[in-house]
Amino acid sequence: MNDLASFSRLLTPEGSALLDAVRDTDPADELAVATRLRREHPAELVSAALGQARLRQRAVAKFGAVDAGRMFFTPNGVEQSTRASVATYRAGRMRELGVGSVADLCCGIGGDAIALARAGIRVLAVDRDPVTVAAARANAEGLGLADLIEVREADVTEVDTAGYDAVFVDPGRRGGRGRIFDPEAYSPPLSWAVEAAGQAPHAALKIAPGIPHEAVPGEAEAEWISDGGDVKEAVLWFGTEPGAIRATLLPGPRSLLSRGLPDPEVRTVGRYLYEPDGAVIRAHLVAEVADQLNGGLVDATIAYVTGDELHATPYATAYEITDQLPFNVKKLKALLREREVGTLTVKKRGSAVEPEELRKKVKPQGPHSATVFLTRVAGAPTMLVGRPA
Repeated sequence: MNDLASFSRLLTPEGSALLDAVRDTDPADELAVATRLRREHPAELVSAALGQARLRQRAVAKFGAVDAGRMFFTPNGVEQSTRASVATYRAGRMRELGVGSVADLCCGIGGDAIALARAGIRVLAVDRDPVTVAAARANAEGLGLADLIEVREADVTEVDTAGYDAVFVDPGRRGGRGRIFDPEAYSPPLSWAVEAAGQAPHAALKIAPGIPHEAVPGEAEAEWISDGGDVKEAVLWFGTEPGAIRATLLPGPRSLLSRGLPDPEVRTVGRYLYEPDGAVIRAHLVAEVADQLNGGLVDATIAYVTGDELHATPYATAYEITDQLPFNVKKLKALLREREVGTLTVKKRGSAVEPEELRKKVKPQGPHSATVFLTRVAGAPTMLVGRPA
């Protein structure tokens, strides 16, 4: 039985009943559950149901328990689909732009199409993989959005997007050897996606957050998005603000826009150290944060901001620095023993030392906690010890 046939069987009453039966199966119990169920159901269907249950469990982190428990996934679909909070934010931006219809190219299992439809936007969702298309169609139907989402199996490069208010492209960024970092090696390539973007009044292209800034087209707005402090993606927007650069933090959303400030000056370490959000760093907006904080950098090549005053900002986490040491494990171990530090958080930027390696060497013990930053200060390997402010 091929993958599409196996997947299609999950959509039958028998498949649905099996999915309900294995919903909360612990991975350790799978063999026993499979053996029992195969007495009454085809082995291929039991395997497909157990596989789908595992995928749904993994998808909870992205889609929440309610939606994940009703949706269908492929292994790549779970891995590559947009987190629901990010997709909802992006759909909201589309709605604010007045977009009423979107051609969602490389739609995957339909995560973005679902968010767009829930924002009241009509969606053409296109993918070329038959099982992925079947999952996207089942998800639209299962979530009651089939009236707004048309799912089509096709090569996205051959789809006519004329008549749509916007194009959304989420090209494949994984190959046989893992993540693809060259935008022209995406499937389809970034250059094709940019050309497709020009066929509609608005467009959004989802790309890897590590894209070099020089690869961003001049006519695009570039936005880096983090959720809960984790950088999730970058988006190239067309039909908005050409040349604009922003970092957006979720939940919120809170957006920081580039003002083209020069790099901050390097200064001595003050009472406070600020760790900018990853989206801020990726968007090269550390200068904007430093300006807000009236601070400077600890090193010209390190994205840590320091200052003498405590300022509240959503764009960086503040720490009060109690000690500054040259890099020396023995001195750090002695200091932590003296302070009775048993809970040690190790952060690093500009250091080759692995946090877990350092933690094993200093063997923290005691009732107190501390944070140590392994970094460079004015070019010199340094350890900064402190605590959240």
